[in-house]
Amino acid sequence: MSDLKAKVIEEIKKVYDPEIPVNIYELGLIYKIEIDKKNMVKVDMTLTSPNCPVAESLPKQVEEYILKAKGVSGVKLNLVWDPPWDKSKMSEAAKLELNL
Repeated sequence: MSDLKAKVIEEIKKVYDPEIPVNIYELGLIYKIEIDKKNMVKVDMTLTSPNCPVAESLPKQVEEYILKAKGVSGVKLNLVWDPPWDKSKMSEAAKLELNL
């Protein structure tokens, strides 16, 4: 993993789902992170449900945090619904934290 991708992940881990006390990276809401040669970060993410009350604000917050990573030139965030999120996408750390 590149240093920049590690920095991007570090920033994403600072964003928490307001309904679940776990960061969105460990929740499995980030499906893909790609960084091109110009350090443009492309992210595919989802939400826990299409009716999520933070459907507008959470992606914007993710973009803002990614832009804080030194070296990032920009962010293209794609909100996806396929495949739908479920608890199986959570990391082991998140499952332990939530006693699942």
